[in-house]
Amino acid sequence: MAALSDRKIEIVRTLVETAPDKVVGGLQRALAETGGDTVLARIKELVDGEARDRMLRNAIFQPIAPLCVGDGSDKRRLVFPARALTLLWRGLKTYAPGPVEAATAAAAGVVKAIAKEQRPPDPTKAFDAVIAVAAEGLRSSDVRDLRSAVELCDRARPGGADAFIACLQIAPVVRLTLPRLAEWLAQPGEDTAAAARLAYKDAVAIAEDAGPRFFEMLAAQLTPPWMVLRLISAIMDKPTERYLSESELGGFPERVMDEIDESLTAIARMDLDGGAPSGRAAGRTVALITQQTFELEGCIELTRDHGWGHRIMGEKKALAEVVEGRLREGEKLVGAALPIQTFGFGRNRRSAPKLDSPPDPKAVVRLMTLLHFASEIRLCANYGGFSAMHAKVVEKLGGLVDHYVDEVLADVRNGDAPDPVIAHGYLRVAAEVNALIRDDKAAELVRRRAAAACAPPGNVVTIDA
Repeated sequence: MAALSDRKIEIVRTLVETAPDKVVGGLQRALAETGGDTVLARIKELVDGEARDRMLRNAIFQPIAPLCVGDGSDKRRLVFPARALTLLWRGLKTYAPGPVEAATAAAAGVVKAIAKEQRPPDPTKAFDAVIAVAAEGLRSSDVRDLRSAVELCDRARPGGADAFIACLQIAPVVRLTLPRLAEWLAQPGEDTAAAARLAYKDAVAIAEDAGPRFFEMLAAQLTPPWMVLRLISAIMDKPTERYLSESELGGFPERVMDEIDESLTAIARMDLDGGAPSGRAAGRTVALITQQTFELEGCIELTRDHGWGHRIMGEKKALAEVVEGRLREGEKLVGAALPIQTFGFGRNRRSAPKLDSPPDPKAVVRLMTLLHFASEIRLCANYGGFSAMHAKVVEKLGGLVDHYVDEVLADVRNGDAPDPVIAHGYLRVAAEVNALIRDDKAAELVRRRAAAACAPPGNVVTIDA
């Protein structure tokens, strides 16, 4: 097979250079087994080189790289176009080849030392030198790529280039904090608070208005980003709501509260026809809200009667109401997926499982969506304020399923079930319900009872999990 022409290779090079990091990583993994004598060998070499170059770039610009995402137009948080970082790095190779080469050598020294199981040298000085010339180049250079990066940032948001340069100026301070972030979050105390305050003071010593940028850069390093509230609280010694709201950092908690409001709407709109993924996603959103409200209450001195405290209490109440409203749908959905029919009138009226047709797939999916939702929220129900309703609904559904299973098995044994195969299908649904509201052992018990009752003489029916 003929090798790709130079023109096609250049097209591929352009595509790879403009692709997101995840795409380049995926290409590198896909081409990992490519041999040296295949038509894809040059593409593999190109992708590997691009991946190595991006690793170096991201290491040098580690304090700011997580802020470079998408088109940089997010109005809620400080971000820059991902393309701006690409242009900046490419332009620096022309504008300041010496510092770039020194940083490359420093990074290679780290890799070499690790390979030899030696203590790696500290590349910070070389990396920060590149950061310094990057800020200088964006301010004054006529290098095309650097000018393009400036224009791209300014198009994404007013003053975007100035904000980008300002972040580069405090990047060395942020870099020093990164190895300690996990400790500051996991082990709050006076020692860690003092260290965080020193880092904050170093940042604002560079620029008086650097405080919000400092925390934006730290938040971008965290998962989830709103955990930065702990650092803000530590530095400000758990501020009062009024003090924090009137400071330049008041936007951070307000952003979290806005996210909570949006999440509440998403839970209320949970798609019951979406199946297990939809239910689990909504359940995880409930858990997220409980975590966010917990952090807000733990990091800020709130007053319940007004302001943020009143808003958060309202959000917690709204969460309990929307979750309880969803849980109340459980009995109706069980009735649709495991239908009951009624016979007779007055005192002779009785009910029995309706086994004349197979389970309705849509009704089963809707029930399973809700049950996956209920299963996902069980650990946060207590703090969320809906534990009583959750326990009540689970107990109620458990009783309904137990009664239904007993009735179906009785009909099968008595010969009242029109078709044991149909009965078998309903018992499988009941087993899945038991797995979600109880555990796998309860589900397996239903499966075994169904297998014993529904199997034809001399045969064994297997009930799949």
